[in-house]
Amino acid sequence: MTERPATGWVALVGGGPGDPGLITVRGAELLRRADVVVVDRLAPRALLDELGPTVEIVDAGKSPHGHNLTQDAINLLLVERARGGRNVVRLKGGDPFVFGRGGEEALVCAAAGIRCEVVPGVTSAVGVPARAGIPVTHRGITQDVSIVSGHVDPSHPGSTTDWTALATGPGTIIVLMGVGTLPRIAAELVKRGRPASTPAAVVCSGGDDDQLTIVGELGTIAADAQAADVAPPAVVVIGEVVRLRGAVPRDRIADPADGP
Repeated sequence: MTERPATGWVALVGGGPGDPGLITVRGAELLRRADVVVVDRLAPRALLDELGPTVEIVDAGKSPHGHNLTQDAINLLLVERARGGRNVVRLKGGDPFVFGRGGEEALVCAAAGIRCEVVPGVTSAVGVPARAGIPVTHRGITQDVSIVSGHVDPSHPGSTTDWTALATGPGTIIVLMGVGTLPRIAAELVKRGRPASTPAAVVCSGGDDDQLTIVGELGTIAADAQAADVAPPAVVVIGEVVRLRGAVPRDRIADPADGP
């Protein structure tokens, strides 16, 4: 038998937008080799069922109003487990570097001298609209897309988003973590110049069996979402690409088991 090395490694693995089948080949490989899996709330948790009985699973899930672990505690956990010779997978939803705090965790590992690999994932900003039949860019409609965190209210002094540029530009706007702030975000965009008639959609529980898509206009989409009892996680899409939803084979996209 070979001895375990003195120091293990950390892998920041993007699990994709809900469906466990959308994790990358590399991500699945590292998950099989893990001694410890630190899992986020929105990560595809069905993947945990395939782990061996000796794998330590740490629930680091964060919700809008509560955390199982603080970010500092997560950082410390990654370093301590790896220094103890264990191989650690930090399993996240979407992509580790798209509002996933992956950059912070990578820097902590680097400062501690821990080997750290970043495994990209399909970000929910693109994957969830796709599963709903909405391409975020389309030839002849828009050539750019902006991904915005809705976690910070547009009026908050800590907001670094240029809402005027978003409102006056022609590109698609994707809002993540924006269910609670959607009324204020929509009002801000309209106030700064984006027409209230701009097509908009909210895709709730993207990639799951109970995925729900609400389609409307920017001026009313917040009320539409509230009437449908939309709750996080949800992805908001604002732009002319929403009109394409009825033109693409979303039923096939949503149920890949049916085959091509």
